[in-house]
Amino acid sequence: MDRSLLAALGTDGLVQLIEDGAKNWLAMDGLWFLAVEDRFGLEAAIELDRAVWERFSPIEARRILKRRGIAPGGGLPALAEALKYRLYAGLNEQEVRWTDRGTLVLEMKTCRVHEARNRDGRPPFPCREVGLVEYTAFARTVDERIGVRCLGCPPERPAGAWCAWEFSTPP
Repeated sequence: MDRSLLAALGTDGLVQLIEDGAKNWLAMDGLWFLAVEDRFGLEAAIELDRAVWERFSPIEARRILKRRGIAPGGGLPALAEALKYRLYAGLNEQEVRWTDRGTLVLEMKTCRVHEARNRDGRPPFPCREVGLVEYTAFARTVDERIGVRCLGCPPERPAGAWCAWEFSTPP
């Protein structure tokens, strides 16, 4: 896209363009997943989805680190900052909070993927195994010491959220 066109959009126009781009990205991801699920079944779709997220998450993390000037190896504070700039952050309501144990928890309060599946009459997407690959790849790109634990995912949702993930580093 021509930079002069982007400059002419102004701040509000650029924000709308980013929001539309994130929605388009997620729609494409979802349509791809549904096509695989419909043709080959849910297990095959999950297997391929894991492979895609394992490769995409580090790409997204590296770009965020570079754009935001976040040095790799910055531990959980760097991860907390990077999570704010993921494409999902503009699409789903999420909460990132520190625990009294010094771990970081990400709760996905809304989830466009599951809300779309509900609208279509599809069963919940069992996203634990894909999420573990996605969040581990993202977090370890920020800092290789970060570990990830799922606190709950559909079909066993945590209270008040679609899913919840805990990030920690060794003492």
